[in-house]
Amino acid sequence: MKTMKDTQNTIKNDFVFTLKSTCLDENYHPSSKTRLTTNFANLARGANRQQNLRNALNMINNRFNALAHLDNPKGDRYHVELEIITVTMSIDDENGVNDLPMIEVLKTNIFDHKTGQHIEGIAGNNFSSYVRDYDFSVLLIEYNKNKSNFCVPENFGDLHGKLYKCFISSDTYKAHFKQSPIICLSVSSNKTYTRTEYQHPVLGFEYVQDQYSLTDEYFSKMGLKVRFFMPENSVAPMAFYHSGDLLADYTDLGLISSISTMETFQKIYRPEIYNANSVAGKIYKPSLKHEDYSLTRVEYDREERRRLSVEQGKYAEEHFIKPYKSVLEEWAANFAL
Repeated sequence: MKTMKDTQNTIKNDFVFTLKSTCLDENYHPSSKTRLTTNFANLARGANRQQNLRNALNMINNRFNALAHLDNPKGDRYHVELEIITVTMSIDDENGVNDLPMIEVLKTNIFDHKTGQHIEGIAGNNFSSYVRDYDFSVLLIEYNKNKSNFCVPENFGDLHGKLYKCFISSDTYKAHFKQSPIICLSVSSNKTYTRTEYQHPVLGFEYVQDQYSLTDEYFSKMGLKVRFFMPENSVAPMAFYHSGDLLADYTDLGLISSISTMETFQKIYRPEIYNANSVAGKIYKPSLKHEDYSLTRVEYDREERRRLSVEQGKYAEEHFIKPYKSVLEEWAANFAL
């Protein structure tokens, strides 16, 4: 694993963030600091790990070149390079605790074979977080254990949102990334989406949902808005979480890199929605019970992912939430951008 110049930047109340970068290619092996529920970590285990990665990366590149078709007659002009960005946080108290694993994102970079130019892509894409695992797989489950109606604890997601904002506003982040992240997720199977008349040249047709989801509310506490688009030749819309202006702040190639990367992962682990054999209509309700879909040539264990999210949520509780409860509460109460 390569350290990004071992960059550390002291944050409010002596929080220190560190960034590390790992190349995601067919030789990738998850490190001890990688969340095992992360999409790419799931693919990089088992006897067929290398073929899994190779197939997924080929899908990304093929999809990118299909969308970036201008002056690209053979469909092989561009190559997408992926970096796994691991963020750890240190708390400078009397215990001197270092390198608590926080979040992990993917950074896209694009190589243009025609010009020999390396083009910076977009950070974010896949988003993984230990505290998010704790919130959804431990706290939320425990809170609703004996309740007849599902409800959300008071201040749910507040700490996670403030930690994310703190990192994104830090000099550490700004030293390495020129733009704010785009996080691309699946649409919710509990909501209905309606296609509008607006069509973006890269993102495709925009959809609007009937109501906000719990994920939307959770990400709003991170300072992120959401819009839904179905790119050309996709079969379902995706959720693009962003700050700023999604349509004006990013290049076409940057947006294409996010689409090709995250649509590939969605096809692999939510094929019922994103590898369906029929295209979403004007009014669309996603379903994981949909049976008319195709499987990719990539092995993926969805049940393992669910189980690990609980394990890693409990890890966050044991190593971060409980031992630093008073420190975190004081920090969160005083945090302001």
